[in-house]
Amino acid sequence: MSQNPAHEPRLNVRGAVDLSGLGRPATPAPGTPGGLPTPGPYTVDVDTEGFPALVQSSTQHPVVVLLWASWSETSINLARDLGALADQYGGRLLLARIDSEANPQVAAAFQTQSVPAVVAVLAGQPLPLFQGAPPADQVRGVLDQVLEAAAANGITGTVAAQEAEPAPAEPEEPPLPPLHQEAYDAIERDDLPAAAAAYEQALKENPRDDMARAGLAQVGLLSRTRDLDLAEVRKAAADAPSDVDAQLAVADVDVLGGQIEDAFARLVDTVRVTFGPDRERIRVRLVELFDVVGAEDPRVAAARRALASALY
Repeated sequence: MSQNPAHEPRLNVRGAVDLSGLGRPATPAPGTPGGLPTPGPYTVDVDTEGFPALVQSSTQHPVVVLLWASWSETSINLARDLGALADQYGGRLLLARIDSEANPQVAAAFQTQSVPAVVAVLAGQPLPLFQGAPPADQVRGVLDQVLEAAAANGITGTVAAQEAEPAPAEPEEPPLPPLHQEAYDAIERDDLPAAAAAYEQALKENPRDDMARAGLAQVGLLSRTRDLDLAEVRKAAADAPSDVDAQLAVADVDVLGGQIEDAFARLVDTVRVTFGPDRERIRVRLVELFDVVGAEDPRVAAARRALASALY
């Protein structure tokens, strides 16, 4: 296991529960504004504050401005096409992307009626090009005309390639409490009894340790299912619907395989037709499986309500 099952008390169950990957959720990759593609060496994102410098730079090289909006998928697609073309021109022009909603003064200066809109700036003067998203070959033709107009006006400088910003360093994970680390180390060496003992000790020291409770439930599920034969478990449950042990076993393998609702429904139904100590065993197992899946999962909330109805 490469992640830490103890530090993050809830599994990420979205259709399946993968206990081999318990732990902290992966850090999402840094995004670009509004879902735009990452800018290439000849593309910049500009706001109102940076707009005057952008206009000034148009005296040295052609500037092509894309006015876009985050709600416009056409804008995003056009930004991708224009960025690729800007790279192909190799610095003969600069693509500037401006969020029209975040910078309404700039959008108003260009008198654009809709997005996406593309405007060239040559020597500080705007030159409307097109609105919408024509095919890439037509866009290339328009940009070629911009370069011709720039050359005719003596604007023949090139753009220095923008250096990509370094990716932010991943935050360091805070150290685990000693007993949680002990449990994690035990899981790493496949010593599930030692992991369970560490979590149990953590709960003795702090009965409100939700991470330890979830970790203990996860280790319990792994321990109960590690030597089971799936086909045999399912056959036994089908052949003996009143056999509590068989129903508990198949519910475990269902949770392990991501069939969360099936597992919960099976045990709730078994509670309805069971009495005494067996009913309590099923209730306790369901609560453990709730800890495995995570209290925030809506399937857990629904199953809790169903269990309460079956019990009372």
